[in-house]
Amino acid sequence: MSLDLQIRDALVEVATSINGINTLIGNLPSLTTTEKASLVGAINEVKAAVDAVAGAAINDSTTATDSVWSSTKVASEITTAVNDVINGAPGALDTLNELAVALQGNDSDIAGVLTALASRVRTDTATQGLNATQQGNARTNIGAASAADVGDTARDFSADFTGALA
Repeated sequence: MSLDLQIRDALVEVATSINGINTLIGNLPSLTTTEKASLVGAINEVKAAVDAVAGAAINDSTTATDSVWSSTKVASEITTAVNDVINGAPGALDTLNELAVALQGNDSDIAGVLTALASRVRTDTATQGLNATQQGNARTNIGAASAADVGDTARDFSADFTGALA
């Protein structure tokens, strides 16, 4: 094979490769950017447009209306929030489902707490329905005198003073 044929074949191979590359990158004049002569220039134009859009700038150091967090920062904040919610709860009790299962398994303990709560002395109602023993205990606990110690508070004392003030 002569040198002329080898050079011609090499040039045909180079031209074929260039055509393949042009096919892959597309037709530059069909770009919607103003930069049509250079693919790198068109990419830089698109990047500048994206950076100019509000909220497009990534800024992990502060929270602002003109920036966003990176995905790493978002994941970190979510992890921190979850840890704050579970507040060091053991692994067996760090989800709502695990808490529900634990509470269901302790029905008698919960019933005891509810019974004790129902037996407390309430200040938001005049008639609570405590039995005599509970009433006595409540008076002792708050240092109140019993009805017998105070006497008959329902008695009408007006008759005792009739004529005394006249």
